[in-house]
Amino acid sequence: MRATLHPRLLTGRTGDPGVYVEALHLPETILLDCGDLSALTPRHLLRLGVLAVSHAHMDHWAGFDRLLRLLIGRNKRLPVIGPEGFTQRLFHRLQAYTWNLADRITTDLVFEVTEVTMAAFWPRASLRLHGGFQIEALPPFPATPDGTVLQQGPLRLHAAVLDHGTPCLGFAVEEAMHFNVWRTRLEERRLQTGPWLTALKAAVVEGRPDDYPIPIYARASEAQNAPMLPLGALRDLISVTPGQRLAYLTDFADTPANRTAAVALARGADILFIEAPFAAADAALALDRRHLTTRAAGEIAREAGVRRIEPFHFSPRYLGQEAQLLAEVATAAGRDTLSPI
Repeated sequence: MRATLHPRLLTGRTGDPGVYVEALHLPETILLDCGDLSALTPRHLLRLGVLAVSHAHMDHWAGFDRLLRLLIGRNKRLPVIGPEGFTQRLFHRLQAYTWNLADRITTDLVFEVTEVTMAAFWPRASLRLHGGFQIEALPPFPATPDGTVLQQGPLRLHAAVLDHGTPCLGFAVEEAMHFNVWRTRLEERRLQTGPWLTALKAAVVEGRPDDYPIPIYARASEAQNAPMLPLGALRDLISVTPGQRLAYLTDFADTPANRTAAVALARGADILFIEAPFAAADAALALDRRHLTTRAAGEIAREAGVRRIEPFHFSPRYLGQEAQLLAEVATAAGRDTLSPI
């Protein structure tokens, strides 16, 4: 199965936390945390479709100004997900600049913020360049049982509230379902690939009947006069399997409540990015700093049944000891599910 989600840990296992997620055939990307963005080019940042920030500690939020500088002057609406109080933090960040010339910019930049909290409804607000980035309230979003906060094409973003001495969000990016096109069957029937395959996938997702017509065309310019085939004659060209799931967990204390929330969010993930700042022997220090140890990270991964673990956010106190930290995570996980970065 060809992978749909292609995540990139931005600064390795020891730098500022952050994962940039690209998805096959989707023009927009997802950024999980906004610390050191130096690994991303302007082209990468201009493709951003969702910004999800776990919390506002500097190493997770300091890179926002670089992103803002690139977006000013472009017509863009950017959903922003953050913890309780994040709208005010974004507002004050934006108000650090003077916007008296904003009326000369013809395009509008809009940040639409959703705060994921423990309440039944999540606060939402809009901050527009042409409004001087003042806070404009939006209708609140009903909290969902599985923490779904938004959908981007075939992808869903889930969030869960964790405790780091301050509310901190964990995230999961999930593909609704995965389609595999059998190219050998296309070739046997002398059918070309093209935009019509998107219509075929949509018809399957929507549960259309076998007599539902599917236009067959290789280029968009051919769509109007394209020949039709019934869905029933085309179903065997694709196979449908559960979609990929990626989880991102950082900055939370090793408490029973946090473990329960973290395991639920990461359950069955194909890739789990999880912090492991402290060695197992330093559990007391980790608890005092409200972070995980390598052992806790591995145990959470094992309980969640993830396929692959990507530990990160190693403390600089262990410089040169990365192999030891990785080994401790793998031992606690009960198997070697690590991969090199």
